Amino acid sequence: MCTLGPASATPKMVQGLVRAGASVFRLNFSHGSAADHDRMVGLVRDTETAVGRPLAVLVDLPGPKVRLRDLHGDTVAFKPGQAFELRADGRADAGGAATTYPGLAGDLRAGDRVLLADGAVELMVEDVIARTVRTRCLSGGSVRSGQGVNVPAERLGLPAVTDRDREGLVRALELGVDFVAQSFVRAPEDVRELRAAMGDRVVPIVAKIETRPAVETVEGIVDAADAIMIARGDLGVELPMEEIPLIQKELVRVARRAGRPAIVATQMLESMIHATRPTRAEATDVANAVLDGADAVMLSGETAVGDYPFEAAAAATAIASHVEARGGPFRAAAVGVRHGSEGAAVAHAAASIPTEDLGVTAITCYTETGRTARLLSAERPDVPVYAFVPPADVRRALCLLWGIETLPASVPADTDEMIALMDAGLQERGLAAPGDRVVMAAASPAGRTTTNMLKIHHVGMPVR
Repeated sequence: MCTLGPASATPKMVQGLVRAGASVFRLNFSHGSAADHDRMVGLVRDTETAVGRPLAVLVDLPGPKVRLRDLHGDTVAFKPGQAFELRADGRADAGGAATTYPGLAGDLRAGDRVLLADGAVELMVEDVIARTVRTRCLSGGSVRSGQGVNVPAERLGLPAVTDRDREGLVRALELGVDFVAQSFVRAPEDVRELRAAMGDRVVPIVAKIETRPAVETVEGIVDAADAIMIARGDLGVELPMEEIPLIQKELVRVARRAGRPAIVATQMLESMIHATRPTRAEATDVANAVLDGADAVMLSGETAVGDYPFEAAAAATAIASHVEARGGPFRAAAVGVRHGSEGAAVAHAAASIPTEDLGVTAITCYTETGRTARLLSAERPDVPVYAFVPPADVRRALCLLWGIETLPASVPADTDEMIALMDAGLQERGLAAPGDRVVMAAASPAGRTTTNMLKIHHVGMPVR
């Protein structure tokens, strides 16, 4: 996944990112204008047509994020011991500035820790007087206007779905995006509230896990959402840094067990904002996300504002591809995916077939809703999965899934025609040759919503 921004929002660069391996593009609605967002979606759609493969757009809603308003001189260099006021309103000066949340003083008390700019500066609350929070700097650094103000999430009085989120959601749905990422989720109810706000056009929700309450209720959030993003920036501010690596592994495991995609994000290749190559530690970070079982890694500033967007995307792809191909002995232990349906049981059986012993070269499925492909992806089979999918919006939504390559298809009249179209589609694209064995999974009769058919098929052989 790549974030689009000033450094990458051109036709040439978007096509380059696709060549480098990107299949999902993130738009951060915390930044940019409506015209910017409209243009970026158009770039992705035009590129999709040019390259002839599905590409997805994810909109990241702002969420209940508190930010600094304009600072005196736009940038403040904090020093330990410096006094600074967080105000409900008013002009900025050398002694303080306003925030985007006028009610902040009501949520804080003396002794609370406040972090600015993702932890670049640490403040301690000394006193709260009326609508002003008086703080003193414990750890200094540089902060710009508009950067984040982090306070304990469990006490933040902002609603889970803000007015700005609702406005952004309307715009995202009008633009026809494929995913919506919900920021600062604290409980499953937050996800359900956002879904209810969608009305008739429902798109998958990616719940961002970046608060302590979210970590504590993650199993319920995973059940309520369609995917999760482990957003390590704010999560690393709210929780001790030494806890984040193991929390990441546990969150991916919870998502895997529930059959939900998991995205690992933030500072994956941070040094590549200004460098042509990642550090060894960053390469190891990307590799570990793959070994943990993540479905995707996401680049943020690296592709949005960095000097080397293409090189960053290519580096992430190269690392992930190598680890996928050679990292089998080092992968996290397999998790027991919940098999609470016929479809899940069929997918588990398909992935459990001894492909090497039987000479099976691929798994194929036909799906109109994407459900069969999602079930197969969750099982992490050891051969490619080709999903034949008629609706274009479903093909885009499947871009997020591990191991799934989607192919366009017509709607078959019956099961025999469905098997025939998968057979022909594999041969036409050079994905299988006559005589190859493939495993087919689908709903039968064609058009049913429950995956109930499993077939070992010899490519090129008559259906009957």
